[in-house]
Amino acid sequence: MPTSRSAERRQPPDKTTILTLAPFAGIAPQHIVVPSSEAQLAAAWADLSAQRHVGFDTESKPTFVSGQQSRRPDVAQFATPSRAYVLQLRHAGCEELTRALLADTGITKVGFDLKQDQAQLRQHMGVQAQPLIDLDQVFHRQGYPRSVGIKTAVAIVFGQRFTKSKKITTTNWAAAQLDARQLLYAANDAFVALRVLLALDLPEHELQPPPGP
Repeated sequence: MPTSRSAERRQPPDKTTILTLAPFAGIAPQHIVVPSSEAQLAAAWADLSAQRHVGFDTESKPTFVSGQQSRRPDVAQFATPSRAYVLQLRHAGCEELTRALLADTGITKVGFDLKQDQAQLRQHMGVQAQPLIDLDQVFHRQGYPRSVGIKTAVAIVFGQRFTKSKKITTTNWAAAQLDARQLLYAANDAFVALRVLLALDLPEHELQPPPGP
């Protein structure tokens, strides 16, 4: 895909068109890791810290009361090209690993529309992801609307349909044990973001964003 910064406007495929596309195969359940023990966390760090780019996202238990302050993230997920790690932040070891990954300037975190994630991380954990590639901004520089989103991005880049369940979005991410649907949803948010970045084949200067504030 060309990566011109020109002002030429591009029209993304609409929802009706996306529904006609063949399904996109995300990550397989057997490649999702939910580390908890010290050994598992150490293995996750060894894998993730060896990557130049990792897919990234967070999930939080939804709030349903108007005006209620947003929660801290309950889950952080990171992905390599071959597996995804779902970290339940209720465990001290997972929170420690998340902080280390977010602060490591040698690992660029990649995701979609991460403004709210960053705000929650700063407010509730005193940390944020840096350096960061927000793919919504990448697509906007290429002439697409400011908020493309992961489903539209998959349609643009792969010509396929990526399905996300709104019902899973509003489930209890603070639960002691996440079910299989939650794990697949969370893992794919990070994994698919990384797949999109790799498929875009961006020029080198866009793959080395400056550290955030």
